[in-house]
Amino acid sequence: METKSKYEEMFAQYDVNIDDAKVAAAVQRIIDEKVPENDTLEVKKFLMGSVELTTLKTTDNDESVIKFTEKVNRFSDEYPDLPHVATICVYPCFAEAVATALQVDGVEIACVSGSFPSSQALIEVKVAETALAVKDGATEIDIVQSVGKFLAGDYETVADEISELKATCGDCAMKVILETGLLGSASNIKKASLLAMYAGADYIKTSTGKEKPAATPEAAYVMCQAIKEYYDKTGIQIGFKPAGGLNTVHDALVYYTIVKEVLGEQWLTNKWLRLGTSRLANLLLSEVVGEEVKFF
Repeated sequence: METKSKYEEMFAQYDVNIDDAKVAAAVQRIIDEKVPENDTLEVKKFLMGSVELTTLKTTDNDESVIKFTEKVNRFSDEYPDLPHVATICVYPCFAEAVATALQVDGVEIACVSGSFPSSQALIEVKVAETALAVKDGATEIDIVQSVGKFLAGDYETVADEISELKATCGDCAMKVILETGLLGSASNIKKASLLAMYAGADYIKTSTGKEKPAATPEAAYVMCQAIKEYYDKTGIQIGFKPAGGLNTVHDALVYYTIVKEVLGEQWLTNKWLRLGTSRLANLLLSEVVGEEVKFF
């Protein structure tokens, strides 16, 4: 008799046979019935404090990243009554520039690492890049699961890489990007979520923003269900980060509402819910102050 791997045994403890159509219907119901009640000034202010202000351009350089960081410093002075962003997210080669320029307490420095966005590199390269990012001042690390290996069913290698990179992060929180748009089904999204948490992720994140589709409400719903089931079974709270394709305030409200409905109030803090975006910061700010503002 063929023996199951420990990963297949782990999956067997959860509901991973998910109907995509039922997920879509549940999400539509949440959007229709629940989003309007969260369309408030207070929620928009909260969401501003959950934004991970992100620049991941090929054209980034030390000077542009420092200017980007200085906007966060200025925001704190110009809008003292509003929450500052949760995080500045950059490539590892800019961790030191952000750490040197950042003057606002409580803003995390996140670096995408491990051969972002493809994750197609030797594990030794991923470990080295992650270790250097932490050394240079990163306080959070975002990695991409090895999507090709996951789709090939090589769960052991995927999990081992995540575990090794978490060990490299030490006390720094580590987010695992599932790249949900490439996973093909709700069932795969659920499995990838569980595998990442089992292997040591502190957060699970939808997308790199470099592939289409990026974040979707349906993927978010499945990931939040996985987080809830994992928490109920282990007592370990895992954070959630939608990223890529958050283009409107309504998008942000949809993700907020999914988290609220599936995970509950315990996740509605800027520690456990993050939004990976830059575009959204100006849109949220404009709605909060009541006029169009292009600050960031």
